[in-house]
Amino acid sequence: MGGSDWRPLRGIDQCRLSVARLQAHHAVQWLARVARAYVPPQPDDGHTNLGWDDTFDGFTTHRLKNGTHLSLKIADLTLELHGGERTARIQSFSLNGRTDAQARQWLGEQFGARGLDAHALDAPSPYEIPAHPITQGAAYGAADLADPLVELAAWFANAEFSLVRVQTQMIQSKLAASDVRCWPHHFDLATLALLPARDADATGYVGAGLSPGDKYYDEPYFYVSVYPQPDSAALPRLPKPGHWHTHEFTAAVVPAHQIVAANNQKAAADEFLKAAIDVAIKILR
Repeated sequence: MGGSDWRPLRGIDQCRLSVARLQAHHAVQWLARVARAYVPPQPDDGHTNLGWDDTFDGFTTHRLKNGTHLSLKIADLTLELHGGERTARIQSFSLNGRTDAQARQWLGEQFGARGLDAHALDAPSPYEIPAHPITQGAAYGAADLADPLVELAAWFANAEFSLVRVQTQMIQSKLAASDVRCWPHHFDLATLALLPARDADATGYVGAGLSPGDKYYDEPYFYVSVYPQPDSAALPRLPKPGHWHTHEFTAAVVPAHQIVAANNQKAAADEFLKAAIDVAIKILR
């Protein structure tokens, strides 16, 4: 459920933004655990992906078996349990000053009281995320990260705003583009379109999204990825401020600091995404 417009980005100290992003990445794993436990399975783990909703400034799961949803408000790392209508909040649990063990206890009580097996929450994750003291019992510190968490929420809200337009652009190009969803493994928000690659026996894809930061870029960045990976020596030129990333994956990328510095942040993001998608489609066709 996208927002109505772009939120101005202030350019928070990158170190503090990265600390906030890591805590939020760990916090969102509770939504992933709940989804794996209580959402009917879908191909490619689609049941674990999350949607952005501006009404509470955070991510939400698909509908659970009992009709509820679990959400995470990014700006203050609060878990919210919603009824059949996502606007109907049943209970909330602030992670600030609390540990994962306390979050697990609260979630177990909530779902156990609603007829679901609380032990299903303890199934091991099928992937690893960046290490953090939280996994060793440290408490979340949302109160000390108020400004960077608000900025992180703005990045996701803006990405939703721009990527819904991207999805429309792909559909108008006769591509079957997926919904804009967050994948909790990498914590990126993206849409994906499949199309035949130049090799008649291969299927290619163009993915457009926002990563809040990772081992490649320690800041948020918009990307348009291409697969199969094209020859890096033959990649076409991208309009500025985009550049090609070719280490371990191939994607057109524009990092946060260049969007923040733009005279019109929304236009800079939208123009990059539109141009990069056009280039990516031409590469595969």
